[in-house]
Amino acid sequence: MSHDPVETVRTVALVGHGGSGKTTLAEALLFNSGAITAMGALERGDTVCDFDPLEREYGHSLASALAHFEHDDVTVNLIDTPGYPDFIGQALAALMAVDTALVVVNAQNGIELSTRRMMDAAADRGLCRILVVNKIDAERVDLPALLADLREAFGREVLPINLPAGQGSRVVDCFFSPLGDADLSSVRDADFSSVADAHQALVDQVVEVDEVLMARYLEQGEVTPAELHAPFEAALRQGHLIPLCFVSARTGAGVPELLDVLAKLAPNPGEGNPPPFIKGESGAFRTAPDPDKHVLAHVFKVVMDPYVGKLGIFRVHQGTVTRDAQLFIGDGRKPFKVGHLLRVQGKRYDEVNRLLPGEFGAIAKVDDIAFDVVLHDSHDEDLIHLRPSAFPAPMQGLAIQPKRHGDEQRIGDVLQRLQLEDPCVKVDHDAVTHETVLRGMGEMHLRYLLDRMAGTYRLEVQTSVPRVPYRETITRPAEGHHRHKKQTGGAGQFGEVFLRIEPQQRGEGFAFVDAVKGGVIPGQFIQSVEKGVRAALANGPVSGSPVEDIKVTVYDGKSHSVDSKDVAFQSAGRKAMLEALLAAAPVVLEPVVEIAITAPESRLGDLTADLSGRRGQVSGTETLSQQLVLIRGHVPLAELDGYAGRLKAITGGQGAYALTLSHYDAVPPDVQQRLAAGYKHVQDDD
Repeated sequence: MSHDPVETVRTVALVGHGGSGKTTLAEALLFNSGAITAMGALERGDTVCDFDPLEREYGHSLASALAHFEHDDVTVNLIDTPGYPDFIGQALAALMAVDTALVVVNAQNGIELSTRRMMDAAADRGLCRILVVNKIDAERVDLPALLADLREAFGREVLPINLPAGQGSRVVDCFFSPLGDADLSSVRDADFSSVADAHQALVDQVVEVDEVLMARYLEQGEVTPAELHAPFEAALRQGHLIPLCFVSARTGAGVPELLDVLAKLAPNPGEGNPPPFIKGESGAFRTAPDPDKHVLAHVFKVVMDPYVGKLGIFRVHQGTVTRDAQLFIGDGRKPFKVGHLLRVQGKRYDEVNRLLPGEFGAIAKVDDIAFDVVLHDSHDEDLIHLRPSAFPAPMQGLAIQPKRHGDEQRIGDVLQRLQLEDPCVKVDHDAVTHETVLRGMGEMHLRYLLDRMAGTYRLEVQTSVPRVPYRETITRPAEGHHRHKKQTGGAGQFGEVFLRIEPQQRGEGFAFVDAVKGGVIPGQFIQSVEKGVRAALANGPVSGSPVEDIKVTVYDGKSHSVDSKDVAFQSAGRKAMLEALLAAAPVVLEPVVEIAITAPESRLGDLTADLSGRRGQVSGTETLSQQLVLIRGHVPLAELDGYAGRLKAITGGQGAYALTLSHYDAVPPDVQQRLAAGYKHVQDDD
């Protein structure tokens, strides 16, 4: 074993669909490595990684949790993540901090929605991926069929590194010591009926990345595991190999073998693909996991702990973070002192003196710490950031207001804290309806956030269905004109504006063009006209929704040497814009979301019919393993109120869905008429 401490570090994230057993697997790894003396249970609520009272109440993970353990002189830093689609933000953030993703698959359910999403997200981050099939001792599992499904879904790069034996009571190694008999029979596209066959397939795959080794292998017919180590790492980095491990976290079968895989084959910080750091406009910046270089650390999680306060949890990528060190946050010019340097083990925070590359740590009570910031100790590292992950937009919303008078200020503070903790939480303030809307990934996510507000922060709120975030745009060019003239004794107000508007392609946004000739509108008032135009666009003429995808050209006007003022041209610009909008055949746009549903195949017809009744369109279906089907489609967000309950009723609680904003599209005429009538009613009341 190397004496370089960085070479003895592994960073891994347990990801996968809800119910695949990630938290139990984390507990088994901790127990088998000796980090804990007894395994906790989800039912008792005493596992290391599920320690929040709400997690015991919900029966599954709600936030990512950190743990660490040692095996064969190797330290494994692990992040256990929630698997339900509503909490995907926590899992995606964890992938920003590790070198290896352990994608856990439930042997009973097979490939599920989050299995695919996490495999794709890990590949996008350039992470090494290892599939872990859990619950191999469960009833009614077909492991050969599941292995074939995994190879079909994720490629022939998926190869077993061990095989189940004894009806799921143990596993047999296929790499280091390929001896013994396994239960697995032939798979549809390959023969893994023996340990020797599986070993041969692994060797054949690994040597392909090393031409010299492959030539010698073809000539001599044999290579040792030691010779395969470097090409094995290369194959992992390139995605040319996705090892598959079989385990039962409940009984411990395969857990010691998985520990060996992590210690001997998972990459250390110097062997994995470099994290995608970027410096300013110059492009990629490569970090070096060298303890002696300048510090670079990335904050991938923020926790608002009721006892410790605000915690920034980070991974060290370069240099050594020490207690009492001076660090900068992002491009900030003022450093802060690391008063307490913490290492995290579940809910426990232990003080340490230093943290090396590949280690996770936490810093408390630093106000400017935020998710995704970079910590560093030299201005040489200014302007460096990590390429952000593509977090899905939170589409489900609840309008909220405090139950108790006087909590208006508190509710703003609490909502800000919830946003700091989860990149998939958003708070909107609707200027038209005066609503504060809390947005999350789904009904379960929103329920959890409300429970956090009530339990952790003692804040009770009232909720209602929020207004759908409609937009407006125009469908044809038009012109507008207004002369603002006001004389009240003394200096007056004067400004005249001529403008034309035209629609832009969907998604192009707003463009303002100054085409005034001869100074008929003095240059200092052009900005005033634009302010007026933007004010008119904030509330469209049909439904009061913001207007977008429009080009505005101001081409003429008049001014007065004494009476022309900022307020006059703002007013003229706004009213000219309103006149043009009414003449440009405005239409209301509604958000259309992409929906992905996993459900029993027997309910396919009912689900597609239900989507059609919601003005939805099915774009494709895909049969998954274990009689599950994946349905993809597009549906207006306005039609999905109460959909979680409907899906539960149709599928008997066996369905799940995820939403992602797709685009905005024009509403049908009857919907536009209804929205226009509602907006007119609001204006009349005003």
